[in-house]
Amino acid sequence: MSNPIKTAIVGFGSVAEKMHAPLITVCPDLDLVASVERRTNRCEELYGTQTFRSLEDLLQADAADLIVITTPNEYHFPMAKQCLEAGKHVVVDKPVTIYAHEAEELHRLAEERGLVLSVFHNRRFDGDFMTLQKLVREGDLGDLVYLESHFDRFRPEVTENWREKEVPGNGITFDLGSHLIDQVVLLFGLPKWIQADIRKQRTGAVADDYFDIILDYGSLKARVTAGALVNVPTPKFLLLGKKGSYQKFGLDVQEAAFKAGEKPEGPSWGVESEEKWGKVFLSDESRPYETLPGDYRILYQNVADVIIKNADLKISIPQTISVLKLIEAAFRSAKEGKRISQEVGAW
Repeated sequence: MSNPIKTAIVGFGSVAEKMHAPLITVCPDLDLVASVERRTNRCEELYGTQTFRSLEDLLQADAADLIVITTPNEYHFPMAKQCLEAGKHVVVDKPVTIYAHEAEELHRLAEERGLVLSVFHNRRFDGDFMTLQKLVREGDLGDLVYLESHFDRFRPEVTENWREKEVPGNGITFDLGSHLIDQVVLLFGLPKWIQADIRKQRTGAVADDYFDIILDYGSLKARVTAGALVNVPTPKFLLLGKKGSYQKFGLDVQEAAFKAGEKPEGPSWGVESEEKWGKVFLSDESRPYETLPGDYRILYQNVADVIIKNADLKISIPQTISVLKLIEAAFRSAKEGKRISQEVGAW
């Protein structure tokens, strides 16, 4: 396939407009040609694409070869299945599905049809997480004993966003937990056991807005947590080893750049200023530790390379199935008030 891959977005909300569409349009091997929007023509206005009112209409028109699904979580599985059955490659916003068995069905279908199916786990390409991977890989901190990962915000009022309504796949655990758990599993593999505290803390909340999840690896403990009532700085990452520690504050710079309308291109994209770098603390010194440039562009370029060049897929469905099983185990742990162990076949 020498021409750019015709690409369509299903569900053109704020994340699709601010992040997915810009990333697709700067990828030289992708061509954004269409969107599915129920009421608006926003993608068409911004990019001159064709607008369809339903996924059925898009597929019937055979307008695209790669379909990007950015709808609410409850629609991920049926829409991805419909696209795969129509012979289309698919990228689904995270989480790929609500239930692990749904993701397993999609994986089997994609394998049978020889199609690419991937998930928008963009935070694998956060600069601070890529820096954390480098620290773990190089071993400067010695044997690791503890990782703490936060994604805290102060949003005291419940909004009309679908994630905060009484719908399947709502809440902060599916939203941010899927990112943080995915990062830990990418670093250390599957844990021995998991224990979770998942709550609704805000007045009037019907969806979970706080989680604190422990993933145990024996000599290493990982803790991932996020809340909507955190109005003080908390470290994005805290990594402890027997020779030293790493601490990093602040979120990856790419999301703020997208929200500001910056186009994701050029060598300065994703580069964090020196004053925001994390610090390494060793026995005899502490020093700033340069944050690697983050780059969400890698994700869509990789999908294109898999389709065109038969490259290896960086974000595979078996990986995301493991994350979903851990999320399922986390909800069970929170409900039952106990650890869920790998030994009982939970994941």
